[in-house]
Amino acid sequence: MDQDRHATSSKMYVLDTNVLLHEPLAFLSFQEHDVIVPMTVLEELDHIKDRKRDVSRDARVAIRALDEVLRDATPEQMLQGVLLPSNKRAPEAPRGKLIIVNDHLFADSISGLPGDENDHRIINCAVYLQKQYSDAKVVLVTKDINMRLKAKGAGLHYVEDYRTDQLIDDITLLTSGYKKIEGDFWQHVGECETEQQGRDALHHVARELVPDVFANEYLLDDSGHFAARVVGYDEAHITLKDLGVERLLARSAWGVKPKNIYQGMAMDALLDPDIELVLLTGPAGCGKTILALAAALEMIIEKGIYDKLIVTRNTPEIAESIGFLPGTEEEKMAPWLAAITDSLEVLHKGDENPISSRNYIMEKANIQFKSVNFMRGRSIQNAVVILQPRIGDILKFLPPCFYWPVEKVKRISKKIDYLSYSEQSLNNKPLLKICNLQEKYNTKPSNDSIFWEAA
Repeated sequence: MDQDRHATSSKMYVLDTNVLLHEPLAFLSFQEHDVIVPMTVLEELDHIKDRKRDVSRDARVAIRALDEVLRDATPEQMLQGVLLPSNKRAPEAPRGKLIIVNDHLFADSISGLPGDENDHRIINCAVYLQKQYSDAKVVLVTKDINMRLKAKGAGLHYVEDYRTDQLIDDITLLTSGYKKIEGDFWQHVGECETEQQGRDALHHVARELVPDVFANEYLLDDSGHFAARVVGYDEAHITLKDLGVERLLARSAWGVKPKNIYQGMAMDALLDPDIELVLLTGPAGCGKTILALAAALEMIIEKGIYDKLIVTRNTPEIAESIGFLPGTEEEKMAPWLAAITDSLEVLHKGDENPISSRNYIMEKANIQFKSVNFMRGRSIQNAVVILQPRIGDILKFLPPCFYWPVEKVKRISKKIDYLSYSEQSLNNKPLLKICNLQEKYNTKPSNDSIFWEAA
């Protein structure tokens, strides 16, 4: 490795094996910084790739990806470092190097740890590089919390978890989905061009009024009457769809009406077939489940936009292979999806026989309980899909992987840690809407209440 180069380099990242198993292309995520892959990591990947487990597939993908970058490099170039592929979105951005380090040649500088363990060798490699390149910031990246503790105890200054796939792990970091304008909005507007599209009035106002506006973002003001949604914008103008607070509060779906302006905005977004992704956030009892289910029934039964409602949820590890459990797929999934059947009963609690009404609606709306493990693109054609993952898990079944080539798909889901987009990239997408419902009512907190996303 080039000593002079690393004397001025900002960071050197040493990757642990579990990072590449977690995300096989992780070495491409460090932009202009150098990525160090110890020989011990390659050996572990080689041992794992032939196992009869899913992790073996990730190991093979990581090996092939590394080979793709290093394929034409000479042994000397591999040790000195090979430039990482350029970012297609920013081809002129500086690039770091991918460096294979033979850590077996490094003297053991850590006492007190078993010398033959792979973790020990990888930590020793990072400590060695820290001493050799004292002017560079050497960072060990590992998903193993115990290894991070051992590395710090061994004298490594910088140890990190791999969080590139968790850019937002707290829903409070998400935009609320609306902006509150101080005072009366129309008092801030100078020239305004208005056009009529059917029953909707569209206003073209100056972009400088709301410079950081997002697609499908709602605007409110202090008057208590103005409400609008951003339906388009360019460098000079913003196009607003005039809604009005009264109109939003008058929205209804399957007999459910908004209790406040936040639910009104959520229902407006859910019922709009042109918005394919809606994120609903809020505390337990704020109406996420009821609003989503009511909107689904309205669009399927009353409006006939979709043909069926599919409800799914990632099951606990003990039940992931539900095909080995007794009963049909729907019978197996029903216990995990009781919140949906309970909500259906609430929607028909005024009926003479709520349970019979629930069963009738389940048949009329063609409500199906399915397992994520067995869903395919053809499973959700012309369907509303309610995805209800368990809280606290980080899923790989995410909206970026959920773009099946089907028409008329409305997906509704709930999760905490799904985001692999930044807030900016999320809100620039015209088919997406985020709405925070804020208030809760007469229900107690439960496990199905933290984070809903509707797509």
